Amino acid sequence: MTTTSGPLAGTRVVELAGLGPGPFAAMLLADLGADVVRVDRTVPGGLVLGTGPRLDVVNRGKRSLAVDLKDPGARDLVLDLVAGSDVLIEGFRPGVAERLGVGPADCAARNPKLVYARMTGWGQEGPLAPVAGHDIDYLALTGALWATGRADEAPTAPLNLLGDYAGGSMFLVMGVLAALLEAERSGLGQVVDAAMVDGASVLTTMFTALSQMGVWDLGRRGSNPLDSGAPWYDVYPCADDRWVAVGALEPQFYAELVRLTGFREGEPDRFQQVPPEQWPALKAQWAALWRTRPRDEWAALLGGTDACVQPVLDWQEREEHPHLVARQTYVELDGITQPAPAPRLSRTPLGVDRPPPLPGEHTREVARELGLPDEALEKLLASGALSVSS
Repeated sequence: MTTTSGPLAGTRVVELAGLGPGPFAAMLLADLGADVVRVDRTVPGGLVLGTGPRLDVVNRGKRSLAVDLKDPGARDLVLDLVAGSDVLIEGFRPGVAERLGVGPADCAARNPKLVYARMTGWGQEGPLAPVAGHDIDYLALTGALWATGRADEAPTAPLNLLGDYAGGSMFLVMGVLAALLEAERSGLGQVVDAAMVDGASVLTTMFTALSQMGVWDLGRRGSNPLDSGAPWYDVYPCADDRWVAVGALEPQFYAELVRLTGFREGEPDRFQQVPPEQWPALKAQWAALWRTRPRDEWAALLGGTDACVQPVLDWQEREEHPHLVARQTYVELDGITQPAPAPRLSRTPLGVDRPPPLPGEHTREVARELGLPDEALEKLLASGALSVSS
């Protein structure tokens, strides 16, 4: 699993080390072929994972330069790196990068074509801009959290896929790629302000539209077609207390589900005639049927059909599912199984060319690439302004 042929080969990204969506966005760019140099701290700060950096596959494909940005010599080295780069990603609170001397104006002075990508929860301005927050907080303000969960229960705190990664990382990467395209035409970079609260809000667009069309009740959680309200779109326990996911949303798929399971066999398909107030009773009938067989029997019967039913797999089982095996959705690099890069490209395939680095593992390499004399490099190392992994 080694390649440098991704579509961003030849593009350099500077990542000012942080946690969550910023590093994940940088990983996606590395998967696309970019040379990502992660600027780590010389002394770890914030949340420190005890399992070791080699296992943190979010940093796969990157190199690590460890610096003390408060040291003028180290900061100058980072600005030298910026001068020959295409993108910088930072996830500090507003104003921190400026105080460190690596804000947008500092970097633009060295490289006017640089795309400066800022990843925050609340954005660069607004009353909450300086306030701490996490995924669940951004979802709370956009209505996405309120709408997630079952009827008559509290909203369900989802994995931080929705705010951090879908609303944050993906929008940041989209902004970076768009700004890179524009910079090729204009010769000028720009600042990408990717706020998770903004991205999470955009993700709710379809439900806003559906509510205005009268087919989604924003005031009733767990009572709509896609939020566990409908009998044909939910998760059901089976005879062995494992689950199946049922997504037979369209009438033709529900008809196939009814036919294959024998549900109320002999009765006409009433998909179009069941009003929402009757959904709970119909769900109870389906729940009783799913309890008659273990999960894998249902999967064998329905998994390869248009009934839109699949087994709910745990994190170990997923790696063995025949479809994911056939697509090589999970791969192994240096003994660590992990999700393979996506999407697939026909001419410039994605891949990973190195495992996650130790902090400072490439300090000497990157410094020498930038032309820093060995004497100056050793002086910075001796002072603690730079560090190398031990």
